[in-house]
Amino acid sequence: MASLSSIENPAVGIVANPASGRDVRRLVAKASVFHTTEKCNMVQRALTAMASCGVRSAVMTRDLGGIAAGVVRAMEAHRSQTPNPWPRVLFLDLPIEDSAQDSVRAVEHMLELGVAVVVVLGGDGTHRVIASRCGSVPLVALSTGTNNAFPEIREATIAGLAAGLVAVGAVPRELATVRNKLLRVRMNDEMRDLALVDVCASNDAWTGARALWRAEDLTELFVTTAKADAIGLSAIAGLTAPVERETPRGVRLRLCPAGQGVMTVRAPIAPGLIARVGIAEVSPIYPGKECALCSDRGVLALDGEREIEFGPDDRLSVSLELDGPVTVDIASVMKLAAQRGLFAEAAAAPAPALARSWSREGEGAIAAKPANTSN
Repeated sequence: MASLSSIENPAVGIVANPASGRDVRRLVAKASVFHTTEKCNMVQRALTAMASCGVRSAVMTRDLGGIAAGVVRAMEAHRSQTPNPWPRVLFLDLPIEDSAQDSVRAVEHMLELGVAVVVVLGGDGTHRVIASRCGSVPLVALSTGTNNAFPEIREATIAGLAAGLVAVGAVPRELATVRNKLLRVRMNDEMRDLALVDVCASNDAWTGARALWRAEDLTELFVTTAKADAIGLSAIAGLTAPVERETPRGVRLRLCPAGQGVMTVRAPIAPGLIARVGIAEVSPIYPGKECALCSDRGVLALDGEREIEFGPDDRLSVSLELDGPVTVDIASVMKLAAQRGLFAEAAAAPAPALARSWSREGEGAIAAKPANTSN
């Protein structure tokens, strides 16, 4: 296992879930597949970018999917092919269960080692379990999952630059990060789990393959964020009562069969799957107020994955909270970097003066002009 003495700060943690983007929705809705090779390539691009910002160490976990093995092979090739070194990559020696607990343990150890930022490659489910352990350490949320309502679809090079700038302190953290909302689920008066985007009740009696794709079974939906261009269960709310990520409230919907209730909406509840969903009631939810579920039996899906089975003897409630995970705002970081000239280098020799020439159509063009020319 990597030790505190072997970490050179600033350091960044990298969690790449080998199982994300490979669930049953590839069969029922032809969703995209994120191959191990692409995840490995994304890690390499992020390492290159972070090194250019001055990151000295990166901490990863080993996995059964081949991502870590691919990075090890790439490290050898990188040393021999380029003079620009990567950060020193250290691998945590942790037991591998090939489950969500791998990501949980990895983040816990990364925080103990003092990483400044954690880069996460995964879907909504991966980010949900990491959010329960990351504390105030900011996440760079990269999407390699199915619906990806929480993580961003970003080029890993840009994400690596943003992660590196935050890790080395080149941009103020208060301007570079945002605090997210979350939903806490309580069962029989005890905290049970959390979700970052949505909690949905279904009449299904078991967790099974976890993913939800049968709209007729859905009964209640709670969301922190609902965008009209989202995909997944939050799209049902996004097309009826949208709410932005920074808005300090959420939305609750009571669902019913299509053709009933006050309206029916056609929503993309999974990639390639447009479903008709009936809406019986829409209401806002506010921070700190517990909302009891109306359903008396079924299963709860957290961020699109069935996790909690419940029956008539169980009491479940959902509350919106504003103390969710901190994430790096990649666009804001890059904009600040440009404004502050963090990527600009002084010229070795005075540059020629620039003159603007104009075409007959009135479009301007910049051209170099000797500095001592009078016209």
